[in-house]
Amino acid sequence: MNRRLVLVGNVVADLVLDVPALPERGGDVLATRTELTAGGGFNTLVAARRLGIETVYAGLHGTGPYGDLVRSALAKEDIHALLPPRTDGDTGFTVALVDDGERTFVTSFGIEGRLTREETARVRAELRTGDLVQLSGYALALPSNGPLLAEFATGLPDGVGLSLDPGPLVADIPDEVLSPVLARVDWLSCNTREARLLGGTVGADAAASLRRRLRHGAGVLVRADRDGCWLAAPGSEPVHVPGFPVTAVDSNGAGDAHVGAFLALLGEGRNPLTAAQGANAAAAYAVSRRGPATAPTRSQLLGFLGSAAPADQLRTPEPTADGTSAA
Repeated sequence: MNRRLVLVGNVVADLVLDVPALPERGGDVLATRTELTAGGGFNTLVAARRLGIETVYAGLHGTGPYGDLVRSALAKEDIHALLPPRTDGDTGFTVALVDDGERTFVTSFGIEGRLTREETARVRAELRTGDLVQLSGYALALPSNGPLLAEFATGLPDGVGLSLDPGPLVADIPDEVLSPVLARVDWLSCNTREARLLGGTVGADAAASLRRRLRHGAGVLVRADRDGCWLAAPGSEPVHVPGFPVTAVDSNGAGDAHVGAFLALLGEGRNPLTAAQGANAAAAYAVSRRGPATAPTRSQLLGFLGSAAPADQLRTPEPTADGTSAA
């Protein structure tokens, strides 16, 4: 089917610090482990690429040590960077404090926060029919990027899919930016906190109420960590898709792993339920390993699933456009 996942968002540097506990205000704490990696939307791209779908980074990257880090990481994972490096600044970074498997972020944006209309026009010109475009609330919350990306989203042709992960800054996205994006999305994927901020409910009610905010034929995923997710697929009642219990070592990037795996499986023709089951497994696999980009390859995902659903479906060749199996 040759569908691509195109991230129009932010890939930044992640400074990850394992700490025994978060310090009190004005206090200090000694980290037990430190790691500098690519992060942000990188984790979504990696999760999709490792499951076999072609991935494209269509955001900004700067000139400097963090920009070099991002480009090196993208190349290592065979992810194409669509836009050239910007020479007027470096890529931004995030400090991620991880205590007892949970993460707390502080982000400082760099060049990726200075998108131009010429750059969004170039991205739109490079899109192909069948592409899946991924947007993040981090990008929409930026004062300069948000309006441009809302305009970009509403101008996408019908043959291009759009997915939105509203992210932890969803409450900071102006309504004039968020509403037109929600009116265009084909899939909305958010965690329970973001669902409450968007719709004020939880579980199946959240998935159903959020879907009513979207256009006809759109779907919603509400991610519930170890409890799996709630899936409101187009034309179907919301269902609970159970998770896979694991011991969480590092939750950094778990939501990104879920989003990337779900879109990759949709992109190869899987039905939404199978894609959601696979995404639950990918996220569980990711949190049981240290590091932000720990999503599984296809063989690792199948090994993790064992005989559990949807292993049998994922072992079969992906369907083609006419519904038969590809060779």
